[in-house]
Amino acid sequence: MKALIVDDNDIARTTLAHLTKQVPDLFIVSEFSNAIEAYHYLQSHSVDLIFLDIEMPEMTGIELTKTLSGKETIIIFTTSKKEYALEAFELNIADYLLKPIMPVRFLQAVSKVQTILESRKENVEVTRDEFLFVRDSNITRRLKLDDIFYAEAMGDYVKFYTKEKMFAIHGKMKTAEERLPKDHFIRVHRSYIVSVGKIDTLQDGGIMINGKFIPVADAYRKVLNSRMNVF
Repeated sequence: MKALIVDDNDIARTTLAHLTKQVPDLFIVSEFSNAIEAYHYLQSHSVDLIFLDIEMPEMTGIELTKTLSGKETIIIFTTSKKEYALEAFELNIADYLLKPIMPVRFLQAVSKVQTILESRKENVEVTRDEFLFVRDSNITRRLKLDDIFYAEAMGDYVKFYTKEKMFAIHGKMKTAEERLPKDHFIRVHRSYIVSVGKIDTLQDGGIMINGKFIPVADAYRKVLNSRMNVF
């Protein structure tokens, strides 16, 4: 796991560098005393994690984070200020560490990052045999597309529902939509993709699948009605 330390305080950088030595496989590839230098470094280098101060001259840590939108770099803010926490978490950071940083709290934050990185390896894949391979605990299972009733977005996860069980996979709804075959599945809401063959009834505002009411957004209703040959 490659990481950067970005902080305008020399002691803070030294402290973080010392803490990282407690974590096997965590390597500090560079340190910067300001966010602008870090920004330029990141234009040609990739890292897994940034330990990032917020209040810095010229460019703040929050401003740097916004420039990384769309990239997979994980951010842990390290700051002495509590008041930025709400704005920080809206940027989907991994954690928010208050200085002085306690070793136990540091290890907890790094553990979150390790979980995120591990989950990214657990991609959902569709094969020509119409199966999904999903990670269930520590086991990768083959899930038949025909067994899936619907998929639901929930934060950073997509939940796949079958008659017997629910599988939660770390990922985006957009990725699930791209990988689920369009001749079997249809998007009906920003949070739901359903199996067309599993729809029991259509009603005002939604559909019923296996006893579950699923809302249908206005933006998707026309396409759904056309797909279901509704006049």
